[in-house]
Formats: sequence, C-alpha cells, structure tokens
Amino acid sequence: MTDTIPTTGTRTGYLDRHGVEHPFGDAEAERQVRSDDRAHVFHSWSAQAKIDPLPIAAGEGSTFWDYEGNAYLDFSSQLVNLNLGHQHPDLVAAIQQQAGRLATVQPSMANDVRGELARRIAEVAPGTLNKVFFTNGGADANEYAVRLARRVTGRRKVLSMYRSYHGGTSTAIALTGDPRRWANEPSDPSVAHFFGPYPYRSAFHSTSPEEETQRALEHLENVIVLEGAGTIAALIAETVVGTNGVLVPPPGYLAGVRELCDRYGIVYIADEVMVGFGRVGEWFAVDAFDVVPDLITFAKGVNSGYVPLGGVVISDAIAAQFDDVAFQGGLTYSGHPLACAAGVATFDVFDRDGILDRVRDLGSRVVEPELRSWLERHPSLGEVRGRGLFWALELVRDRETREPLVPFNAAGPDAAPMAEVAAACKAAGVWPFTHFNRVHVAPPLVIGEDELRRGLAAIDAALDVADRYARA
Repeated sequence: MTDTIPTTGTRTGYLDRHGVEHPFGDAEAERQVRSDDRAHVFHSWSAQAKIDPLPIAAGEGSTFWDYEGNAYLDFSSQLVNLNLGHQHPDLVAAIQQQAGRLATVQPSMANDVRGELARRIAEVAPGTLNKVFFTNGGADANEYAVRLARRVTGRRKVLSMYRSYHGGTSTAIALTGDPRRWANEPSDPSVAHFFGPYPYRSAFHSTSPEEETQRALEHLENVIVLEGAGTIAALIAETVVGTNGVLVPPPGYLAGVRELCDRYGIVYIADEVMVGFGRVGEWFAVDAFDVVPDLITFAKGVNSGYVPLGGVVISDAIAAQFDDVAFQGGLTYSGHPLACAAGVATFDVFDRDGILDRVRDLGSRVVEPELRSWLERHPSLGEVRGRGLFWALELVRDRETREPLVPFNAAGPDAAPMAEVAAACKAAGVWPFTHFNRVHVAPPLVIGEDELRRGLAAIDAALDVADRYARA
C-alpha cells in the first residue's frame, strides 16, 4: 500500500464484529478478510481471478479506512447510495431501536414505520403519486414498475435509452443500454432502445441544447411510431443519467417526453434510483424539470443503503386500477421494518439539517465553479456537467475531435490512462467513481466543505496524469 495516502488523526482503530476495539495495522485481521473473500465471495461484474478487493475496516461520515489505517474520502458515496454518509448516528439508532421492538413483519400486515415512510415519500412526490410499493432495491423497483405499466396498458413493449443502467435482474438488464446488457442477451425481447440527449456527443449533430432537445424528441417520436405506439406500455428514463455520464437533460426535453407519452398512451417511468433523495438538491430530480411521471422508482438514497430498500411511487390513476383487481406481485421483505426505520430517520435528518438546501449551495457555490475553472488548465478535460453533488468530468485526448481518453467500454491496456487517474486519486486519499472516460463527483451529501474542497483538489491534481495523454 502506498505511503502517500494521508491517515486521519481522529481514528486509531476499528471495532471487529464482536465489538472489540483493534488498532489499525492488524495484519492478521486483514489477511483473514482477504482470505475469506478470495476463497468464498463471488463478486458482481468481475473476472474473479483478476480482482483484489480492498478490505475495509471502518467508516464514518464521508471517510472510510482500510485495515492499515489509510483514510479515503468517499467521493463515490460507495455506489452513489450513501447520501448520509457512513455510520450516521440517527440511522444507526433507528435501526437498533426498531430491531429491539419489532425486527420484521410480513408485507401483508400493516406496520407503523412502513406506513409512515410511504406517507412521507408520497408527501414529497410530485403530482398525485400517492402510493408506494416497496421492493428490496432499484433493479426490482424497475422490474415492478414495468410490470405495473404492462398490466394497466395491456401492452408489452418498453422503450429505454442506450446510455442507461436500470439494474441486473432480467427485465432491468434488458432495459439497460450500456455494455453490461450484452453478455446477458437474449433477455426480455420486448425492449427497444433509443438515443437520449447528449449535447457534447450529439447523435443528432446539434449545435445547441435547444436544438438537441428538438432533434432528440423528433427521434424519440420516430422510434415510437416505427415500434408501433399501440404496442408500447412504458418509457423508462433516468431523470439524470447516472453511471453512463451524469447527463443532465437539456431544457424542455423531459417535458417533451411527458407530452409524447400522453399523446400515445404510454406510461412514463422516471428511474430515480441514483438521483432521488437529494443527490441533485431535490427530493426527486423530476422536480428540477417541472415534470410529473406516472411512476417513480427509487432506492439507494432513501435510507443510504443501510438496509436494502427500494420502491415504486405510483400515481392515483394507476393505483386505482388495482382497487378491485389483485396486483400479481410481491416480495417477502417488501417494506422491511429495519429498512423503513432507516428511511424515516433519513427524512428526519433531511428536514432537521436542511440537506436539500445544503446540496444546492455546495453544488453551485463550491463544486461547479471549481470544476469549470479546471477547463482552463487541463487539456484532457473536455466537458464538465452536473447538478447538486452529482457531476461528471469527461476526459479526452483531443478537445477539437473530442476523442475520449480511453475507448468506449475499454478494458485491459486500453483502459490504462483512466486506471492511472483513479490510482492518483486513491494515492491522495480520495476514492473516485470512474466509468469509461469519465470521473464522477458524487460525495455524501453530508460532506464538510473543507473535505469537499480537499477531495476536489486531489482530483484536480490527478488530472495532471490525464493531461499527459492529451494533445494540446
């Protein structure tokens, strides 16, 4: 392990699973974790023999530590889910209290924290989205949203963007546009993909955001007509595309999507698994674009993933269709009390600590001006885009041609430049989120301003590595 990673002066050790305090530097404990992991854990999205997962000993706030005591600022919020940071005392206490009084109950029974969380989600959801179906995470939230849409429309087909990720289960991976879909095909054959807006790399040769909106909507309507509007149950879109680029929709695009769905009788599903619950400074990101979908899917930030939880927020019009007809779906752990208790505590923290205002402030006052200033210094930086505490740095070899720093879906030696950028961030004590030719900025929403500036400074320095590959 590199010795350039700064260590913290506020933590000297960690608790093991028995609650016993150990100092950092316990080589035997780290060896056991590595041994068990390598012998018995089968990791997602990985060639098992080619990975070496970092053993993590502790986490607190915006920081986590390995067993050697190296501290990392978590600039990826793990998988963009840890909105309230590691070991938030209010969330931990809520789970402990709930476990002490009622650890679990089946979903067909009423439960106080499940009902309260559903009510509070409905209170902040837009329009008449007043019912919540709870799932175990984001993938099955999208699965059930599609099932609802198919049931109420009597249609089968679903449209989704090429640049998207909607989950790893059967329908969700079919909805996904990015390369993780390829190895899982054929899956659901009734999914069709389309190009969403991406002004920096426009598929429509647009020269302005407004032109991108117009041409992207014309393209979408052509896809609807050619696929057969009467065959399409739903259109699903990440309100702000997450892993595939932090693509903020240009002005008017989502309103145009809403209008097309209304015109052709298509259910509009907003996938807010990654961007809901404060990530862009709104309870739900659709609020920033003044649109009301028919269904919203969520997970991650609803309780920072402390206990797995997701769900679908359902409009009154769709929910009413199941008043006298049974909905054929369910999950043993739907609305698990421990998960919902952490969700209720999340609402309390957001309200008490002004999290939404805080995210808007830090995003506009600190992150955006800092990132945009880098465009003047780093020839490898092609574009900066984002909102709140969710940003992408698109890295290029040539600003004129916009050639990516690494090829699309690069692996092995082709991906080396991005691997070097990520390594430079980690050596400076910042754990980054990288995907293809991008570095994403997605720290916990509770990050301190000094921590935020320190993390940004580390990424700024790491871009010097990318600059070596850029043609001035």
